[in-house]
Amino acid sequence: MNGRVLDLAQPLRKGMPQSPNHPPFRMALERRHGDMTRADGGSAANEVIVLGGHVGTHVDALAHVSQDGLLHGGVRPADVTSHDGFAELGIDTFEPYVGRCVLLDVTAVHGVDVLPAGYEITPDDLDKAAGGLEIAPGEVLLVGTGWSRRWSDGPAFTGREGGVPGPGEAAGRWLAERAPRAVGGETIAFEHLPPGGGHAVLPVHRVLLVEAGVNIVETMKLDVLLDSGAREFTLVLNPLPIVGATGAPVRPLAVLGD
Repeated sequence: MNGRVLDLAQPLRKGMPQSPNHPPFRMALERRHGDMTRADGGSAANEVIVLGGHVGTHVDALAHVSQDGLLHGGVRPADVTSHDGFAELGIDTFEPYVGRCVLLDVTAVHGVDVLPAGYEITPDDLDKAAGGLEIAPGEVLLVGTGWSRRWSDGPAFTGREGGVPGPGEAAGRWLAERAPRAVGGETIAFEHLPPGGGHAVLPVHRVLLVEAGVNIVETMKLDVLLDSGAREFTLVLNPLPIVGATGAPVRPLAVLGD
């Protein structure tokens, strides 16, 4: 396979923007060079890494969200949950994806680099962003908001005061109706978050994860992809297979060209 490869993952670092609902990323060197030296003079350093499954660029498993006490497919959480996580619908059940992906660039629809904070993406926005592109069931759909350009400004990125642009419930149903393998975006929550609203209500997660059984990729770095002008390409999506987890880090790769 020939082509330009774009890394769509945000770098993992201490203090990076994240949802307040999840434990933060931490990394510390457990052993430094010289702490232990082998007889031949060699030494090694290594670290301890602690992070939640929904911190940084990650994939939501279907076990992540329930509605009215039920998971996707009517599964009762109590029937599949233990201290080891979920026996069903965990991120380890996500089969690696290598295939066609369509970018729905809503910033281009509005002629801006970044959508306004708190903007609700509508079905009309997605219709215009899709243009003449064909969308087949089982493909991955990404929604471009330009929000990854705000990554270096933590308070603005999390939108605690001003909100975050993203699909509203109607746009979530537009996506679900196309039966994608997964959907993804640049924000911490793949949702429209109004100013001051926070993560109090997440209807798009309900529509996609619980009702439609569609995985969600969040906190993607799409600015480089938006700047490339590419709207369809090959995507490599393979989250860490953490058994029983509700989500896991991922490093999505977009392959542009032949």
